[in-house]
Amino acid sequence: MNKLIKSPLGYSYYLPSNINIDYLFSAEIYNLCIKATDKLAELRAFSNFAPDVDFFIQMHISKEAVDSNKIEGTKTEIDELFLDNQLFPDEKRNEIQEVKNYIKALNTSSQKLNELPLSTRLIKETHAILMGGVRGKNKQPGEFRHSQNWIGGATIADAHFVPSSHEHIADLMSDLEKFLHYNNCPDLIKIGIAHFQFETIHPFLDGNGRIGRLMIILFLLETKLLYKPVLYISEFFEKNRALYYQNLDLARNEKGLEKWLKFFLVGVFQTAQKNLETLQKIVQLKQDLENKIIKMGKKTAKIKIVVDSLYSKPTITVAQIAQNLKISTNSANLLAKDLVELEILKEITNNKRNRIFKFYPYLELFSS
Repeated sequence: MNKLIKSPLGYSYYLPSNINIDYLFSAEIYNLCIKATDKLAELRAFSNFAPDVDFFIQMHISKEAVDSNKIEGTKTEIDELFLDNQLFPDEKRNEIQEVKNYIKALNTSSQKLNELPLSTRLIKETHAILMGGVRGKNKQPGEFRHSQNWIGGATIADAHFVPSSHEHIADLMSDLEKFLHYNNCPDLIKIGIAHFQFETIHPFLDGNGRIGRLMIILFLLETKLLYKPVLYISEFFEKNRALYYQNLDLARNEKGLEKWLKFFLVGVFQTAQKNLETLQKIVQLKQDLENKIIKMGKKTAKIKIVVDSLYSKPTITVAQIAQNLKISTNSANLLAKDLVELEILKEITNNKRNRIFKFYPYLELFSS
C-alpha cells in the first residue's frame, strides 16, 4: 500500500508500494496497449527499411533531447544545437550543453544496451553523463541521493510532493528493476508503470525527469519495440505538460493508475503516428532534393556532398563548405548561393561575412 510516512523532522514523505506484482486492468487499457504497440511496429518497420535512415537518427535524438529539456524549463531550439557556442551568452550556452548532455546520454546508453540490461547500473551511468559539467554537477552525478529532496515549493514544508526518504531508494529501485525484466505485464504498460514509479521514487537529487523519460526510449530499444531511437515521446509530454504532471500525481492514488496509463498509451500511439509521418516526409524530401540537384550539371556531385552532410548537422557556413569540399572560399560562396536559390539553405545571420545557413526544409519537419 502507498502511504505517507512522518519524518522525525516533522514533514511527511510518500512511500510507494512495490510495483512487481500482478495487475488486472480494464479492457480499454489493454486495447490502447495493442493499438500503440501496433503503431510502434509500423514505425519500427519503416525505420528499419527506409533508405539512408541512419542519416536522420541524430535529428530524432536531438528532437527528443530538446523537448525533454523544455519540460524542465530549458528553452533551446533544435537548430541552436548545431551552432557555435560562441554565438550565445554564458547562460544560453549552459542550457544548450544540458541538451547536448541528454543527446550524449541517450547515444551512449543505447549502445551500452548491447552489454548491459536497463538496470540500476545503467541508469546511474546515464545520469553521470547527463549531469556532467552542467547545473546539477555538484548534486552527486551517477549516485542515488543520500538526503531528502522535494518537488515544488520553496521549502519542504510547502512542497507539492515529497518523495520517499533516501534509505528506501535501493529497495524501491531493485523492485523496479525486477519488474522491468520479470513481470508479465505487456511491455508498453510495463514501461508506463515503471516511468511513473521512477518519477515517484525520484532517486537522484537532480535530473530525475530527464532520466525517467530517457528510460522509456531505452526500454523500447531493449525490448525491440523499436530498433532505432526514432520516437520523441517528450514532445507529447511537453505539449501536454499540465496533464503529464497531473496524471502522474493521480497515479499515486492506486485508483488513478489507469488514468495515467491511458494518457501514456495515447501519447505513445500519437507520437508513433507523427514520427512515422515525419520519417516518410524526410524520405520524400530527400528524393525531391535529389531530383533538384541532378539538374545542376557539373555542380551536382559537390552539392550532393553538402546536402548529405546536412541531414545529421543541418547548419553550415561557407567556410565549412569550402573545407568539406576542399574548394576556395569564392567557389564555396557560389555553391551556397546555388543552395539558397534551390530553397535548400536559408541564411540566418544577415551578415556579409561569416554567414550561417540552415537546412530549412529539413528543420521544418522537426518544428513543434
